[in-house]
Amino acid sequence: MSALFTLQRGHTPLLVSVPHCGTWIPDGLRGRYTERALAVEDTDWFVDRLYGFATALGASLIVPRASRYVVDLNRPRDNQPMYAGRNNTELCPTRHFTGEPIYRAGQAPDEAEIRARVATYWQPYHDALAAETRRLVAAHGHAVLFDAHSIRSELPWLFEGTLPQLNLGTAEGTSCAPALRDALAALFAAQHERSWVVDGRFKGGHITRHYGRPGERVHALQLEMAWRAYMDEAPPVRWHAQRAAAITPLLHALIQTMIDWRAA
Repeated sequence: MSALFTLQRGHTPLLVSVPHCGTWIPDGLRGRYTERALAVEDTDWFVDRLYGFATALGASLIVPRASRYVVDLNRPRDNQPMYAGRNNTELCPTRHFTGEPIYRAGQAPDEAEIRARVATYWQPYHDALAAETRRLVAAHGHAVLFDAHSIRSELPWLFEGTLPQLNLGTAEGTSCAPALRDALAALFAAQHERSWVVDGRFKGGHITRHYGRPGERVHALQLEMAWRAYMDEAPPVRWHAQRAAAITPLLHALIQTMIDWRAA
């Protein structure tokens, strides 16, 4: 347990990470953000609630407190863009997903402050991820790290058109064993209610790319889910009980498949 995140340790090889569900902006920073930014609209809303059942199945679950507007836990500490040639948000974001600034004029963090935020907020989360994956490998012979995300269905500043409801990312197949990737894709292919893609616009962020090392028995995947799959997208954003209930069986099967999977 930490003031910056909660970690519930499970008894299976699976660790679920939800790095963008935090909404807290420290009091000392709040005056520098625009009024709009204080609503933290680009949060992965309710994702920790959506996957809350995973702990009852034996998965570990790590949930941060701070908003991605403070520091983005799914970006590399050197701030290199995740998707070359496209609009990207930074390690310490300065723009909304729609492109407008989140800081008042002259209030964005400089390099020294970014380094300080990395040390204070980013590094502890990643230390916990690394330690938990090591524990799981030692206990089970391998670890599966599932990085769970959600996003508005349409964001022209970031991508064209309407995003499929389910966007599985495996860094073009490099972050996990092909058999695990195929097993999860087969779950999506077996249903017809929801659109899906593997390694489309979202191929996995820093967590998937950095920790996914199949040769070291750590297999990482990211699921970017469109908000419309489980919540109301129109502001104010709200949990949609019927949509969430409808998609939960598929997510349950997804989690159980990752728990049960074993490398050949």
